[in-house]
Amino acid sequence: MSDYFECTKVGVEFLQQTKNVFVAKEIVRATPEQVFDVFEDAHSWTVWAMPIEKVEWTSPKPYGVGTTRSVHMMGDMTGFEEFVEWDRGKRMAFTFIGCSKDATEKFLEDYRVTDLGDGTCEVEWHMAMDVRGFSRHMMILTRPIMRMMNRRMFAKFKKFAESYAAGELTLGDAVPG
Repeated sequence: MSDYFECTKVGVEFLQQTKNVFVAKEIVRATPEQVFDVFEDAHSWTVWAMPIEKVEWTSPKPYGVGTTRSVHMMGDMTGFEEFVEWDRGKRMAFTFIGCSKDATEKFLEDYRVTDLGDGTCEVEWHMAMDVRGFSRHMMILTRPIMRMMNRRMFAKFKKFAESYAAGELTLGDAVPG
């Protein structure tokens, strides 16, 4: 295994404690349950979240608070995650407890799903981070790029989730078209 650097475990309150917060929202033609089917499918993350190359759940189903997984990303980086919120169909959030690179101090992603009652839902993605070392000085430059990239990735998430909900693909497939 590559190097392991501990990260500071955080909860959703971290969203109010850092200025490095990135938010993307989409109205998705899918039920909250279908959205969570996509979230729970390891391969789906590799389709819509560009830096992710592989997801390994390291806890068995049913997933919940305390569930762990490893996420392998471009640049030979692996994030070791623990879920700090889990309410299937409504919300899930995870924090890094470790990382194979020493640049990440704190990291959190929070996904909130609101059922709009007509076969659609609003899905919000909040990502927050504090970094160490030289990366800390670069955040002022990378924030606008991160915002743009997260919005682009979440548009891919919407397309994937809607294709799954419409029966156009099964989980583990690539985004059509």
